[in-house]
Amino acid sequence: MVSQIPLVYAQSVPPVIAPEPAEGGAAPENNAPIRPKPGQATVRNIVVQGAQRIERETVLSYLALKEGDPIDASRINKSLKTLFATGLFADVAIHQEGRDIVIRVVENPIINRVAFEGNKRVKDDVLEAETQLRPRVVYTRTRVQSDVRRILEVYRRSGRFAARVEPKVIQKGQNRVDLVYEIEEGPDTGVHKISFIGNRFVSDSALRDEIITKETRWYRFLSSADTYDPDKLTFDRELLRRFYLANGFADFRVSSAVAELSEDRTGFFLTFTVEEGDRYRFGDFNVVSKIKDIDPEPLKQMLELKSGDWYNADQVDETILKMTDFVGSKGYAFVDIRPVIERDRENKTINITFEILDAPKVYVERIDIRGNVRTMDKVIRREFQLVEGDAFNTAKLRRSRDRIRALGFFKSAEVNNIPGSRPDSTIVQVDVEEQSTGEISVGAGFSTTSGLLGEVAFRERNLLGKGQDLKVATSLGQKETTLDLSFTEPYFLDKELSAGFDAFHTVKDEQDRSSYDSRETGGALRLGYNITDYWSQSLHYRFSRETIKNVDDSASIYVKAQEGTESVSSVGHTLSYDRRNSKADPTSGYKLSLSNDVAGLGGTVNFFRTKITGSYYYPFTKSTYLITGASIGHIVGLGEDVRLNDRFYLGGDDLRGFESGGVGPRDVSTKDALGGNQYASGSVELRFPLGLPDEFGLTGAAFSDFGTLRDVDETGSNIKDVDSVRASVGVGVNWKSPFGPVRVDFAQALLKEDFDETEVFRFSFGTRF
Repeated sequence: MVSQIPLVYAQSVPPVIAPEPAEGGAAPENNAPIRPKPGQATVRNIVVQGAQRIERETVLSYLALKEGDPIDASRINKSLKTLFATGLFADVAIHQEGRDIVIRVVENPIINRVAFEGNKRVKDDVLEAETQLRPRVVYTRTRVQSDVRRILEVYRRSGRFAARVEPKVIQKGQNRVDLVYEIEEGPDTGVHKISFIGNRFVSDSALRDEIITKETRWYRFLSSADTYDPDKLTFDRELLRRFYLANGFADFRVSSAVAELSEDRTGFFLTFTVEEGDRYRFGDFNVVSKIKDIDPEPLKQMLELKSGDWYNADQVDETILKMTDFVGSKGYAFVDIRPVIERDRENKTINITFEILDAPKVYVERIDIRGNVRTMDKVIRREFQLVEGDAFNTAKLRRSRDRIRALGFFKSAEVNNIPGSRPDSTIVQVDVEEQSTGEISVGAGFSTTSGLLGEVAFRERNLLGKGQDLKVATSLGQKETTLDLSFTEPYFLDKELSAGFDAFHTVKDEQDRSSYDSRETGGALRLGYNITDYWSQSLHYRFSRETIKNVDDSASIYVKAQEGTESVSSVGHTLSYDRRNSKADPTSGYKLSLSNDVAGLGGTVNFFRTKITGSYYYPFTKSTYLITGASIGHIVGLGEDVRLNDRFYLGGDDLRGFESGGVGPRDVSTKDALGGNQYASGSVELRFPLGLPDEFGLTGAAFSDFGTLRDVDETGSNIKDVDSVRASVGVGVNWKSPFGPVRVDFAQALLKEDFDETEVFRFSFGTRF
């Protein structure tokens, strides 16, 4: 075998031909021929000495004279300056030898390699993106100084104002150099002190709570809020202005915001000088419409502002937004509502007239979607409640934006409208930025009910860009092991029908509660749809094989009687009405749901089950809110007794202060829980901040749970089945830890029966990586 060896040339850097000037200089245009004066000497020859990489013609192209031109000292001087300005040469000298012009140059070296040393907090690729010098580029001191400033700016943006950068040049052969930036990053430059001057009505501590920059404290090690950032300082000025305008100070302004760096360059002292001005109350209100079709009277009824209340700019903005939505729902896309403010400085009141300026009624010309690379256009378009040709409606536009964002496919999604090709048309523009929708998660957790738990899940929420959801998950725990496969098509048959299927296998350890283990294997078909924006319904068919096994020898005779395997074939539905402000973490609104299931369409089990649940969230402040919930359920066997697995159980998470399954019918001889056919439960919980810094992520809760569970098919002297109400009170702490949410509850049972199983402490922790 003969291997080919590539040729290696001695000159590793090719000649530079007609390079662009490095420092903003430009090659001069060809000068027009100059006629010499009688007797004036002319240039006979131009000699270039010292050039190695750069062609002679390239040097000549920068000169202000050429062969045959009269010898002119001013033009020689101009040529000298131009050659220096190119950045190609470390030194240039031009002198005259008779009629010859001799140009002696010393070329700047070519950079062989650029390296960064000492940088741990900022990666090389970030610094490389900011600097200008690269391998095979001409080295100049000016460029090096510029890059040093850029590197320092990168560190200042990351809060390290004590950073130092020292460039070093290592000479190599063939007029090449290695450029090394030695970086001393220094510590984070925190904020030692935040002071305010001029505030009389509001304390310093209250103002510190309003801005995002915080003073350096030991517990902020997981936050960057105490790192100085000039951009944050500018935003803090705006936050102070909003705070004062929302509290009646209509004349407020920030005179200055000064950041002084300490002598040791480890921290800043921030000083805000403010002028609060007088505090005003709302005076009179009025609405004037210059659009004939818009009657101002309904808009006046929308005013929630009250005369005599402190002036609040946020409430004024909210009122304008509501009016804009109302007028926009009538087809006026570009309506302009301006608040005309009249100050009564003597009585310290502000009168406001809301002027609705004239605007044309418009229609949707087209919908443009930009930024989606993977997601198909139709996945986004089907979330719109407006189509081309519809009369414009701001409420529908806003709802369409919310539906697109709710998909979870995009890091950001903005929906705006701009003027169309005609005065009566508008173009809706959708700008999205896609994000990863594939997930591989590994989870771990612990709870009082389930013990230790591990989980591995694979999920794609936007399969092939079609918006389909595919998930495979398995969990392994001390008391429960599951394997799930699910698939959902959100627009089945291109209709607003969510269809999907599930396959599952679950093994549970119920020994502590009822002295048996259970296994369930099966699948389900689902179909859901939205009746309105808030009403939704889902239908499902479910088939499973359920086994009660490993019954303990000391178990209740009623548990032993149900050992074996049954087939459950059921069909059901769930009807929901959801007005919560968030499905993931609601703080206001309410939700109601009704579900029914019927088993007996095949299989060996027959029952009818009904369940009604409701929850209500009431906010007192941004961080304090009340949660109330209630649930009732009933199951009846159709010609047979209800099995253990199908009954309701109460306790644990849904009735704190009692063990899981600790309430309701029980065989007192064995202490096995038998479950019940009827239950009712409720909860009232107040969540509130603990007064600790936000960085801790700790919130408190005070709650009361109550409920009852009754009606078991079995009878006997050893069965306790009463319909008394059980109740508990307690307190809890929620921690949004860096490792996942943690919940700790302490509860005391107040109303209970002697045979109930109680517990005081409850703990849960879970996270995904």
